[in-house]
Amino acid sequence: MAKHNDLGERGEALARNYLDQQGYLILDTNWRIGHYEVDIIATKDDRIVFIEVKTRTSVEYGEPEAFVDLKKRWSYIRIANAYIQQKNRVEEARFDIISVVISKEETVINHLVDAFDTVVL
Repeated sequence: MAKHNDLGERGEALARNYLDQQGYLILDTNWRIGHYEVDIIATKDDRIVFIEVKTRTSVEYGEPEAFVDLKKRWSYIRIANAYIQQKNRVEEARFDIISVVISKEETVINHLVDAFDTVVL
């Protein structure tokens, strides 16, 4: 497996552990429909949360969350709609980003709650 895939999987594992500690119930991971994929789907406080995890080894070129572009946001909206319909979910949806920076010195997890809104798009 490619080194960047290993890093991504490690970041997602750290994000899942963080979410567990914060009281989220994880419903699915790496859920796909067509060519769209969502990293983590969870619930908390009567909301369904679609979470993109971005992992980097440094912030030299910017914070990881800065790389969730408009195209990625649109794909999350599409996959959220498909998931909600397929699974007959009734909760209000929210879109979060968890950035994970794993460096030699430390690991930093930043959870951006309600990171983007469908109205803005």
